[in-house]
Amino acid sequence: MDTQADIREVLSTLMSRQRLAVLSTHTGGQPYASLVAFAGSEDLRSLYFVTPRATRKFTNLQSDGRVALLVTSSANQEGDFHQAVAATVVGSARELAGPQKEAALKRYLQKHPYLEDFACSPTSALVEVSARTYVLVKNFQNVMELHLDP
Repeated sequence: MDTQADIREVLSTLMSRQRLAVLSTHTGGQPYASLVAFAGSEDLRSLYFVTPRATRKFTNLQSDGRVALLVTSSANQEGDFHQAVAATVVGSARELAGPQKEAALKRYLQKHPYLEDFACSPTSALVEVSARTYVLVKNFQNVMELHLDP
């Protein structure tokens, strides 16, 4: 059985290697999914992404910050059924400002330097997802959870 340390190690590797996640928001009982470029903190407590403020996902976040992010190592190959891992991150999202934004933006741009113009645009928002729970799936059906203390 995987220990909490093992789960953290798998999650840390997945979060550092993958560049994209599927963000799930909702409004009026209707789910909505978006592809986002993300970066995460080393302690797994925060994930960051940038979005224009004039998007449906940002509007959804403004009305209800509860979100989920799906990050996977899948390569769309048959071997994924035995080798890929996927993590669902459940948490709450909010736009960052001030010193918190500066530190998070630096981390985001370390992972995505090619998105600097987009990330620094005055029409874009840097969003932090405060992670509460990670649900990790290995070998297509081995499910483990990591709960972070508030």
